[in-house]
Amino acid sequence: MRKLLLLCILFFMNGVLMAQTPLHVMTFNIRMNTPHDSLNAWPHRKDKVASQVLFHEAHLLGVQEALYEQMTDLKERLPQYKYIGGGRDDGKNAGEFSAIFYDTTRLQLLDSKTFWLSETPDVPGSKGWDAAITRVVTYGKFKDRKTKKIFFHFNTHFDHIGKIARRESAKFLLQQVHTIAGKIPAIITGDFNATPDDEPIQVVMNANDPLHFTDSKAISQMPHYGPTGTFNAWHFAERDDRPIDYIFLKGKFKVKKHATISETWKGRYASDHFSLYSEIEVL
Repeated sequence: MRKLLLLCILFFMNGVLMAQTPLHVMTFNIRMNTPHDSLNAWPHRKDKVASQVLFHEAHLLGVQEALYEQMTDLKERLPQYKYIGGGRDDGKNAGEFSAIFYDTTRLQLLDSKTFWLSETPDVPGSKGWDAAITRVVTYGKFKDRKTKKIFFHFNTHFDHIGKIARRESAKFLLQQVHTIAGKIPAIITGDFNATPDDEPIQVVMNANDPLHFTDSKAISQMPHYGPTGTFNAWHFAERDDRPIDYIFLKGKFKVKKHATISETWKGRYASDHFSLYSEIEVL
């Protein structure tokens, strides 16, 4: 009888611990590979980017500006990860990716797709509104192997020029997350090229809209760690105190930690953006 009781207690405690195992989520604009960056060019940075992912044991990593060769370099350096997503020019290998790397030891991929931020979202290479260039969203539906929870992860990169495009992309993203994920919790990461007081962020965080997202930083149990600004432009410090990169949430989550990762190597960064990191429990 005592053995049975002990087994029941151990089983219960194991279930509690499993349910409280947070997901480590990162978003990182890794800066496209261009020789114009000189000593900040990708060949000098690729090991630094991968080391951040491995050190923080990210289970999910949303990347922006990644060209196919950069995706390949990261895949080689992150052996237990796979990625979903395609290049924005053709949905395959051409153009920048807004892809998602996921830790296969922790997560099972159930479904995935890439769509375009345009009036024709299923047309590869389509450009929306007044956008300067083509923009995409990649999403995956995942099952957590430890907690058995199912959730979605959406990753994107909004246009850097078109104000209308950013506003309409925000509205469209809200609708798409609602349509695709429904009542299933969703994590939304990306470079939104907009600060908290800009219209796109106001749109996605409008509390009066039942479709709105929540900024994971705002509900972190531990106070935010690191700079609040996320763009450094290769300068020695962040450009200002306002972020343009975010980890948003839809649905019921608990956020344990939120941080901006700003390490340097002899004064050089891994990218012209800082990565964001958050530890999140799906409820």
